[in-house]
Amino acid sequence: MSVLVVGVSHRTAPVWLLEKVTVGLAGAPDVVTELRASGPVAAAVVLATCNRVEVYADSEGFHAGVDAVSDLLSRLSGVPLDELGRHLYVHWEAQAVLHLFEVACGLDSMVIGEAQILGQLRRAYAAARDGAAGPTLHELFQKALRVGKRAHSETGIDQAGRSLVTVGLERAVTAVGPLQGRTVLVVGAGSMGSLAGATLRRAGAAEVVVANRTAANAERLAATLDGRGIGLDELEKALVEADVVVSSTGATGVVVPGDVVARAVEARGGRPLAILDLALPRDIDPAVRALPGVTLVDLEGLQEQLAHTEAGADVAAARAIVTDEVRAFLAWQRAVKIAPTVVALRSRADEVVAAELGRLAARLPDLDPAESAEVQATVRRVVDKLLHTPTVRVKELDEAPEGLSYADALRELFGLDRAAPAAVTTVPPAAVGAVAAGPVVPVGPAAGVGATSAAGAEVRGG
Repeated sequence: MSVLVVGVSHRTAPVWLLEKVTVGLAGAPDVVTELRASGPVAAAVVLATCNRVEVYADSEGFHAGVDAVSDLLSRLSGVPLDELGRHLYVHWEAQAVLHLFEVACGLDSMVIGEAQILGQLRRAYAAARDGAAGPTLHELFQKALRVGKRAHSETGIDQAGRSLVTVGLERAVTAVGPLQGRTVLVVGAGSMGSLAGATLRRAGAAEVVVANRTAANAERLAATLDGRGIGLDELEKALVEADVVVSSTGATGVVVPGDVVARAVEARGGRPLAILDLALPRDIDPAVRALPGVTLVDLEGLQEQLAHTEAGADVAAARAIVTDEVRAFLAWQRAVKIAPTVVALRSRADEVVAAELGRLAARLPDLDPAESAEVQATVRRVVDKLLHTPTVRVKELDEAPEGLSYADALRELFGLDRAAPAAVTTVPPAAVGAVAAGPVVPVGPAAGVGATSAAGAEVRGG
């Protein structure tokens, strides 16, 4: 069984589709039970937030698992599979572990470093803990929660999102002057919009206007900022009045078209306009850079600037923690898969040694205790030396793609009962430690561990 992630998020899907998937799962009585009844999925955890829906599954096969999860998401959401499949992303094995750990640290959030995701992960895990998560996902989510806590305690990742807004507003001040007494427009009522609005208020903005696809959500955020909320149908008028615009929606296409900004610029009487596009993908048409008096600052430029600051160093430090922890988890996972075979081999050897020593004792009843002890010790040393190389090599060779086939070969060569390894439900710590102590595969793009798929991945079995 291996870890599989099938998901849809603000990065890959339009808001309407994400809402349909979220509502569909919320209305289902027991998604995890349905998945486990599908066949290939032995255990599952469902993570659903305002920005993502992800199913983490312990699956016996890649294609079968992807088919089972995507079919269920399509059925529950009412979105045809061919439409849904264009927005799904899929991660498998090492990449799935890497993805979850990045999510836990806030590295995949709209506001980099936000800690709210840890609570959401904890609730998702708790909902599936009564046997539905299974041992692998249980260990994976426990580890993910520890990784998230470690990143927040050992780095300044919490401040990365604030730093993004702060540096962006510094660029805006350069373009339009001090923010005191200015009118600012925040497009998007999510977490980044909230952070941007609060930062603008503290900087002295006189009026904060929040625009959102759903006007009620804009009004809700505006109330916390002592501002006013509007729908996107009033966007052009708000652009005429604003001095600074910060856009950070979860949309997958352009929210502020170039022609709308162009008409607003004509009506501004030459006043400069600073626009911060903090969305991924972009909210603002990049063509507005060419408009007179408009300064556009986007994520690409900000990230290049932040890479050389303390915030950039904190993000890099958090990613280093993730890489280390992925290595540790993969080592544990290999140990769990290989150790039962090693335990079964040692048990088989002990049985043979005990049987032969019993026969020897029956044939030589007059052997004195000292000689008997020496014979027993010698036999056990010989057996231990003979078993040392295959047990060491099997843990080394499990690094290769065909690694587990070496464990199968070991069972065949030594005539081990195939049911015996599966019956070892509690592997002695020393055995796991011995296997886990072997070399590990580096994790990350440089080591050749790439994403097994991305948005628009083919989700049907081949």
